[in-house]
Amino acid sequence: MSGCLRFALVSALTALWIGAAERHGPDWVKETGEAAWQARDSQGELVLNNRMWILGGWFDSYHAPPRDVWSSANGKDWTLVTQNAPWLHSDLPMSISFRNKMWMMGGWYNGRLPGHSASNAVWSSKDGRDWVKETDNAGWSPRIAAPIVEFKGKMWILGGTEDYYFGDKKSVKNDVWHSSDGKHWTQATPNAGWAPRAYHQAVVHKGRMWVFGGGNYVPEYEHYNDVWSSEDGVHWTQVTSAAPWHARLWFSATTYRGRMWVLGGWSKVPDQNWGDVWFSDDGKAWTQLKSHVSWKERHEHSVFVFQDKLWIAGGHARPLSREVWSLFLPKDFFQSK
Repeated sequence: MSGCLRFALVSALTALWIGAAERHGPDWVKETGEAAWQARDSQGELVLNNRMWILGGWFDSYHAPPRDVWSSANGKDWTLVTQNAPWLHSDLPMSISFRNKMWMMGGWYNGRLPGHSASNAVWSSKDGRDWVKETDNAGWSPRIAAPIVEFKGKMWILGGTEDYYFGDKKSVKNDVWHSSDGKHWTQATPNAGWAPRAYHQAVVHKGRMWVFGGGNYVPEYEHYNDVWSSEDGVHWTQVTSAAPWHARLWFSATTYRGRMWVLGGWSKVPDQNWGDVWFSDDGKAWTQLKSHVSWKERHEHSVFVFQDKLWIAGGHARPLSREVWSLFLPKDFFQSK
């Protein structure tokens, strides 16, 4: 039995032993099945100026990633802000809203010039149209697929990989970096407690940073469903080695209604997209939210918290999608049964 298959079997048995809880919730609402932007995955996403924003992404492996920027105030109507932003590396970038600006950094480029590469450039914009290159060479190595969060007045990057299709185990990182201005970066630790990984997610909850799942894609596939937390980015505690959701890459995570959320993703063992939705208050006990109406299984979609709702947009739903869905939970949802 291969290591990946053995890990998947152990994860599944662990989930059964834990007895994963379920809770039925409201239906998801399809705000549009055909957003104005071209279907895509792996885009940057954020909320700024009372709008949701989508930046670049991936159409296919044979063309350079798009450089368009779109925004929407309602999830249905999307406005093209620019077709050609100055950044090139928009596949699996790190994006965030911080200090009244949108930030776009890192990411992957696959095109004619300058060929495939990762980036450690950092860009900022107040309006999505005019961009400032804050640095061409951040302290962290060029990389993709690292989560980024705002924590204690700084932007934090956690792990990631330096190479997408052509890397090795040394390409995958578990270092942690932070910055208050996007130009100057400080390494909090070169080796966090969790295994080196990419395609994972992070959130801030209850005064701590949390890291979920992820793994590696090439040359050896690895995937995790562990959960770690830290109050300083240096010292990390493993909250659980196996959450009840299946180990996965390319999923999304956020916080909403005072809970942490994990949504969708992909695994190689078994080879499938996921369409499940999970929430947790403590990172150890997870409950699956069941809805009668929901979105098709997908990976590398965008997730927003906007207008008191949880949103998803785009992603690879076999095929690529340009759908936008929203979910509203009553404010007393977690007080009622």
